[in-house]
Amino acid sequence: MANVKVIYGSSTGSTESAAALIAAAFGTEAVSIAHAEMEDFEADLLILGSSTWGLGELQDDWLSGIAMLDSLDLTGRKVAVFGLGDQNGFPDTFADAMGILAEKAEERGAAIIGETSSAGYAHSISAAEKDGRFRGLALDDNNEPEKTPDRIGRWVEQLKAALA
Repeated sequence: MANVKVIYGSSTGSTESAAALIAAAFGTEAVSIAHAEMEDFEADLLILGSSTWGLGELQDDWLSGIAMLDSLDLTGRKVAVFGLGDQNGFPDTFADAMGILAEKAEERGAAIIGETSSAGYAHSISAAEKDGRFRGLALDDNNEPEKTPDRIGRWVEQLKAALA
């Protein structure tokens, strides 16, 4: 079985909860970026998550954690990203942090997997969106918490298929 690591940044607990569900589906544990070590980034599939804050910024713990990503060589490694945001309250920065993480991983040589359709979301623009697709899994626990478990379930199956 593939070695999967889930690393997240969470301020209110919503991203932590999503990370825990994703990690459990892979039989692993999620690690907060605030407590992550370099070895936590060693995986066949690295899953990175963050909520979006301010004007489309990473969650605070990622501000120092991003330096770890900057020092990694992810060439040839698979990385998936997920992000939480508020598509109604912040329709022009919805899940931007996910886009930041995807871009950073690509800069370090990673292959991003796990893109999802942006259809059905009420946002206007997102740094996490490219050609009508999110770079990973977008979640909105503020407005659509009932959709989160199903969205995570379908995404995890997509990631597992990509690993097979």
